[in-house]
Amino acid sequence: MAGAHDALSVRHYGASPGSHAHDHFQILLGLEGWLELEVDGRGRRVGTGDGVVIAPGLRHDFESTRGARCLVLDSSNMGWTRLDRSAPLPDTLPLARYLASACASGLVRARQLGPALLLEAWAPPALPRRSRRAIDWQSLQAWALKAVDERLSVADLATRTHLSPAQFTERCQQELGQSPMAWLRSLRMDRARHLRAQGLPVAEVARRCGYRSPSALTAALRKQDDPTPLNGDD
Repeated sequence: MAGAHDALSVRHYGASPGSHAHDHFQILLGLEGWLELEVDGRGRRVGTGDGVVIAPGLRHDFESTRGARCLVLDSSNMGWTRLDRSAPLPDTLPLARYLASACASGLVRARQLGPALLLEAWAPPALPRRSRRAIDWQSLQAWALKAVDERLSVADLATRTHLSPAQFTERCQQELGQSPMAWLRSLRMDRARHLRAQGLPVAEVARRCGYRSPSALTAALRKQDDPTPLNGDD
């Protein structure tokens, strides 16, 4: 609904009336012609479909050498505060033309609802972001460790989380700080270290962790600077 001091009108501009200020917002949206404005010492130009929000207290002046017609809203609604530097969206012009017609025709209901509609059309509120599906990393880890006989890909991991490979990769980087395949390798190496610490032979550890041979596991662990010696077998 309109605020207590909201008023819509259609105004024709020509010669400058002199610099002045208001204790309310003044919103202008061009319907025809060009209007030259100076707001707080800065020049602005309003053509058809262009708009400007003049905040309370800002001194401004205007002039149109060939005449200009604008929809004008004088408003006390503080919702205009965040829009004093933004241009109206393209869909605002058809609404402005309708409201201008409503002013000329004396349509009371349209003039009452117009200020709120104009504010909403000028800059619609951002849609709330959909909450992201949480990834159960523990369940995914358990599944990945059981699937040691498979050569898992990023797509395989993504499918388990109902995400695309690109989405899964992004979430893995954001939440775990590493790529999916680096995460998978670290899982298998951690499992290998754990099993080795329990006394299992290198060959058995390699089999349980998805490495093609004991030497492949040993090389992988050495590459990670693992301090646990794996030379020899039980």
